[in-house]
Amino acid sequence: MGLALLLGVFALCVIIGTPVAFALGIAALAAFWHEGLPLLVVFQRIVSGINVFSLMAIPFFIFAGELMFHGGIAMRLVRFAQAAVGAVRGGLGVVNVFSSMLFGGISGSAIADISALGSILVPVMKDKGYDADYAVNVTVTSSIAGIIIPPSHNMIIFALATGGAVSISGLFMAGVVPGVLMCLCLAVTAYVVAVKRGYKAEKFPGWTALAITFASAIPGLLTAVIIVGGVLSGVFTVTESGAFGAMYAFVVTLLVYRSITWLNFKTAVVSAVRTTSMVMILIACAGAFAYMLTFYRVPTKTVELLTGITENPILILLMINVVLLLLGMIMDMAALILICTPIFLPVATALGMDPLQFGIMLLVNLGLGLCTPPVGTCLFVGCAVGKLPIEKAVKTIWPFYLAIFVALMLITFIPAISLTLPNLIGS
Repeated sequence: MGLALLLGVFALCVIIGTPVAFALGIAALAAFWHEGLPLLVVFQRIVSGINVFSLMAIPFFIFAGELMFHGGIAMRLVRFAQAAVGAVRGGLGVVNVFSSMLFGGISGSAIADISALGSILVPVMKDKGYDADYAVNVTVTSSIAGIIIPPSHNMIIFALATGGAVSISGLFMAGVVPGVLMCLCLAVTAYVVAVKRGYKAEKFPGWTALAITFASAIPGLLTAVIIVGGVLSGVFTVTESGAFGAMYAFVVTLLVYRSITWLNFKTAVVSAVRTTSMVMILIACAGAFAYMLTFYRVPTKTVELLTGITENPILILLMINVVLLLLGMIMDMAALILICTPIFLPVATALGMDPLQFGIMLLVNLGLGLCTPPVGTCLFVGCAVGKLPIEKAVKTIWPFYLAIFVALMLITFIPAISLTLPNLIGS
C-alpha cells in the first residue's frame, strides 16, 4: 500500500503538470506520513541529498558550458569541423555530428549543443540545399554526445545516485569510447541519408585553412583537456577541476577570443544559476524519494521480479533497456538517473555488469529519450531552432534513432567498449 501511494502520488503530480522535483518531494512526504515516520526525517533526507562536496562541481561545469556557449567557441569548432570533414558527400551533416562531438565534450550539455550549433549550422545547411528535417534530425540526435563524452554533470549525478560505488574520474574515462562510437554511427547514418537524398559535397578548403581553423579551435578544446586531465592526473579534484575549467573558459572567451560581451556574460550567469537551481532541487527531493524506494525494498524486489521472469542475462538487460527507453520518453533525464539507478544497478551488477558500463548504458538510454516524443526536450529545442514542425522531424528521424540504438546495444553487450580505457588508466 505504501509503495502504491508513493508511486501513485508521484504519477498524479506529473500528470497534472507539477515540476518533477516537487512531484518527487510531495510523493516522498505522502509516503513518510503514511508510514508514520517523523516528517522531520523527510527534510533531513532532502538536505543530506545535496550535502555532498562533489556536487559543487555541477554549477562550475554548467557555468563553464554557458560561458563557452555565449562566448563564441562553438563557431570556431564548427569552422574546424567543416574544414576537416566537410568535403565528403553530404558533408555538412557529418560536420554537424563532428561539431557536436567536440562542443558536447566541452559543454557537457545537450541543450547547449543544440542552441549553439543548431543556430549556426541549421540555417547554413538550409542555404546549401539540405532539407530542414535532415538538418534538425542530425542536430538533435548528435547533441546527446555532450551527455556521454566527458566532462558531463549527468555523470556526477549518476555517481551520486550509486552512493559512491563508482568514481567520477572512472565515469569520465568510460564515456569517451562509447561517445565516439555513437558519433561514428550517427556520422555514417548522416552520410548514407545524404547520399540517398542526393546532397552534394563541399569543396575541401585546403590544408592551410584546416591548420588555421584547428589553431583557432585549440584554446576552446583545451577546456575539456584541462578538466578531464586534471582529474585523472590527480592535480585537481572533480570540484576543483570544474572551478578551474569555468575560470579558464572565462579567460579564453574574454582575453583570447575576445568574443564575450557584458550582456552575454550576464546571460551566461543567469542561465547557469537557473539550471543549477533546478538540478539541485531535483537532487534534494530525489534523495527523500530514493530513501522510500529503499524502505520499500524496491531494488531487491526488482531483482527478484526480473530474475523470476527469466534467468537469461541477455533478455534481462534487454528488458532494462526497454524500460529505460520508455521512461526516457516521458520524464526528465536527471530525475530518471536518480530514480532508476538504485533500482536497476543492483540487477545489472547481479548479472556481472560493471557499474561503469551500466552508467554509460543508462546515460545513452536516457539521452535517446531526450530526442523522442512526447517529452523530448532536445527534439523540441531542435525543431524550434530549425523552425520545423515536430511531426515532420519525427517522420524522418528513425535512421538516426537506429544508429543510436545500434551503439546502445554494442555498449550493453560489449563491456570492453566502456571499460578498456578506465582499466588502462587505472593500471
